Amino acid sequence: MKTSNWFKSVVAAGALAGGLAIANVSAQAADYVIDTQGAHASINFKIQHLGYSWLVGRFDTFSGSFSFDEKAPQDSKVSVEIDTNSVNSNHAARDKHLRSGDFLDVAKFPKATFESTKIEVTGDKTAKIAGNLTLHGVTKEVVLDANYIGGGKDPWGGFRQGFEATTEIALKDFGIPMDLGPASQNVQLSLHVEGIRK
Repeated sequence: MKTSNWFKSVVAAGALAGGLAIANVSAQAADYVIDTQGAHASINFKIQHLGYSWLVGRFDTFSGSFSFDEKAPQDSKVSVEIDTNSVNSNHAARDKHLRSGDFLDVAKFPKATFESTKIEVTGDKTAKIAGNLTLHGVTKEVVLDANYIGGGKDPWGGFRQGFEATTEIALKDFGIPMDLGPASQNVQLSLHVEGIRK
């Protein structure tokens, strides 16, 4: 009887330890949906105008998700889809032109996407996120310089993580035909992302 009880205790302890280990892994790695409904995320762009000033704008409609493990951030993944028709530079006539065949050609290419392929951790809260950006029907690898802002519980019983990232792309690399002059060949992109744990 004593041997049987001892054996049962060992099995129970092993099962408990295994369960705790699995729970610990699950707590570390999690999937998040980008909080666009609460407007706690944005995708912005900036391009020089004639070399004299900056034209700034954003995409109002997008969605996405990411996985994140604070213990192993290099294993994280990011996926974003943008409605190109939602481009907004706060000027109706210009936005109509940006949606035309001269630029985004939204009738033909209504979506832009980004899918991460590799993450290189460069510091305590920094990383380079490589991935495929599909824009204007062209897919190119880009690298985002990312910063981890922070994470934790929110007042509504959820759990959130926040990041920001920047990159720069050349219009001609994505087959955009409009030439805006030598000072306006590249567009700077900035992303501010807050995710809610699923």
